[in-house]
Amino acid sequence: MAHRTRKKAGGSQVAAARRPEVRLPPLLPYGDGRRLEPDGDYDGFELAGLDLSGQEGAGARFLDCALRECVLDETSLVGARFIDSVLTGVRGVGTDLSGASLRDAEVVDARMGGVQLHGAVLERVLVRGGKFDYLNLRSARLKDVVFEGCVLSEPDFGAAELVRVEFRDCVLRQTDFSGASMQDVDLRQVAELDIARGVERLAGAVISPAQLLDLAPALAAQIGVRVEG
Repeated sequence: MAHRTRKKAGGSQVAAARRPEVRLPPLLPYGDGRRLEPDGDYDGFELAGLDLSGQEGAGARFLDCALRECVLDETSLVGARFIDSVLTGVRGVGTDLSGASLRDAEVVDARMGGVQLHGAVLERVLVRGGKFDYLNLRSARLKDVVFEGCVLSEPDFGAAELVRVEFRDCVLRQTDFSGASMQDVDLRQVAELDIARGVERLAGAVISPAQLLDLAPALAAQIGVRVEG
């Protein structure tokens, strides 16, 4: 499948992210007091309105599943895999998804705090709406990922690898890009772009002229230029 491209300033092209196309089959309800299990295999289930706080689902595999309005406070999903699945309206603090894999997945209207996604792999993922505080994506790999209409407060992309990642109508506050690598990362439609660390790692990203003016003091400081009137 050929990649779409968008015009950069100056007429060159930036490759667009490939969005997921999730089509769920008829789902079976998952409930009746059942708990997550380590290395559990969940195929074609709907988990709706469940409190999964503190449960242990490390290494679990979710295929063609929907998690709707679930609570994930301190839930362990280390190394879990979400494939052709949707997470809608989930909320939680301290959810551990370190080393997890999300492929062809949608995360919609989530409200999460302190989510651990370090070392995770996200491929063809749409994150739409919602709010994420202290999102930890250190050393994660993101490929064909779209953040759309969401608020990211103090996200940590330290040492992450971003390839064909788009931020559309998002708010990024106190963002950490330290040590990150970027290829075809589109920041032009970010509503609020605030980079606390790693502004020098924007090589491979595309920004708007207005954003360049906003970032000019930080960029000048990185190369040792003093700007005085």
